[in-house]
This record gives sequence, C-alpha cells and structure tokens, in this order.
Amino acid sequence: MMTASINPTRIAIVGVGNVGATFAHALLLSGLAAEIVLIDRDKRKAEGEAMDLNHAIPLVHPTRIWAGDYADCAGATLTVITAGSAQKPGESRLDLLQRNIAIFRSIVSEVVKYNPQGMILVATNPVDILAYATWKISGLPAQRVLGSGTILDTARLRYLLSQHFEVDARSVHAYIIGEHGDSEVPVWSLANIAGMRLTEYCAANHKHCEMDYLETIFEQTRDAAYEIIERKGATYYAISAGLITIVQAILRDQNTVLSVSSYIEDYYGINDVYLSLPTIVDHGGIEKMLRLELSPVEVKGLQNSAKILKDTIAQLEF
Repeated sequence: MMTASINPTRIAIVGVGNVGATFAHALLLSGLAAEIVLIDRDKRKAEGEAMDLNHAIPLVHPTRIWAGDYADCAGATLTVITAGSAQKPGESRLDLLQRNIAIFRSIVSEVVKYNPQGMILVATNPVDILAYATWKISGLPAQRVLGSGTILDTARLRYLLSQHFEVDARSVHAYIIGEHGDSEVPVWSLANIAGMRLTEYCAANHKHCEMDYLETIFEQTRDAAYEIIERKGATYYAISAGLITIVQAILRDQNTVLSVSSYIEDYYGINDVYLSLPTIVDHGGIEKMLRLELSPVEVKGLQNSAKILKDTIAQLEF
C-alpha cells in the first residue's frame, strides 16, 4: 500500500533582524507553520536565532526550525522578506529606497530561482516600492506578491480611535489606504463603530468628533513610527502581529479583508503601482481589491499618494 506524501507547511524568512526574529517567534507561537527556515547574510546570527527558537519548542508547537540558505525556500508556501537597511531617526521611508533596492535585486532573484511557485510577502520599507520591485524582479503573477502595506497603520488608527471613543479596538472599523508612509490617507467617510458612522456614534455618546480631533488622531497614527524609533530605535512587535495576520489569512484560506499593498489597476484612475486598499486575501494571495465609495477629498488624497509612489518608481530600474 502506497502512502501519500506529506508536504509540511514551510515559511521562509529572509532577514532576521528585529522584525524578522520577532516575526519568527510569533510564527512559532501561532503554530501556523510546520517548518520555519531563517535566512540571513549573517549566518551565525540566523543560527543563534534558530537555536533560541528551538529551545521553546517543548513549550509550544512541534516545529522544525533551522538557519538555511536560499535553496531552502524550495517548497515554501510563502517567503517573507524583512531584510534591508533599518530606518534611522528622522529619516522618511522613501529615503531608505536607494539602499534597499540593491539588496532586493539579489534576494528576490535567489528566492524565485528555488521557489518559482511560492508567494512573497514584503515587509521591508519603503514597502510599496519594494513590493513593486519584487513583482518586477520576480516575474511572478501580481497576486502572489504582496506587501504588508498599511496593515500596521490601520491597526494604529483603530487603537487610537478606540482610546478616544473608549471602546474595544476590535470594535472600531477604519482603514488607512495609499502609501505606507507620509502620504497615507485615512478613510473617515467609512469609519464606524458597530456599524455607526463616527459622527453618529459621537452624537449618541457625547464624544468629540470634530475634524480637528480626528486629524490629530490621524497625525499620531502617521507619525507613530517616527515617535517609536526616536525612543527605542525600531518598531517590530506590532508589524510582526500584522504579518502573522496576513500569513494566517493565506495559510487558512480565510478570505480576510486586510489593508495590504498590492498591484493596482484602474482604481479611481490609478494604474501600475503598489499601494494599500482593503483587499481580500486567501490561499492564492491577493483575491481582489474592494472598490470603496470614497469622498472627493479621499479620492484626491489617494491619487496624490499614488503619484508620489509612481514618480519614485519612474526613477528606478528593476
């Protein structure tokens, strides 16, 4: 009697700095992957992280974890790229571009060489441009290349709104769209709590909902990374949680709506760029972007965000 072969779920992580290592730890705790391979140009660092993670296995989930090479991406359902130069205090995400684009040329070509059938999730900043570059370099279908996008910005906005309105953050529904960066756009026109638009909720619960209050909350959302980097040098806990949410949607085929960065065509006149919109994510990666009924101000902001990204992309060679 022949036994059917079993292909364990493998996730490859390229780059085990703060984000990569924290994500690997969260992935181990989640139990989503049977195999986790860590790839880093500093092999000893990857080996140390693998050793540390392996010592937790008796306390969590049976998982095979090792420091590997690009050849170990073969058979991985998903390769998560967190490698790249770190953001410095006072530096915008777009300032990182020139240093990170060269790194990605070498990484992506190696990943695809060994795993042409897998998906790639980009977390390195500037994430929208690097996700676009990954798609171009890889030659993969656009639905199999995505970026973490504004999943973190959206979470930050929901948290800050929850603090203002004194409700559970999970009950606040609001999105940040566009660039993961300074030109990102809050979708105030569709934000709601339990189906109540913010203005309705404020009126019913005697809360401030004037635009200057909301604008202050948005500024805190947009500038949160700069504030955290100034204090502790990097951000990694929340983005790791965001990456787990994306990976879970893919591995469990959940059809989850997430504000990930993906290839955009014919969306309010926007074409040929990666940016974030509420998007259905399933086992195949990007299923589809949702067509939001945005306000005129939000449309203008989204188009401006796309223009900033496209202007930068136009200066690059992939």
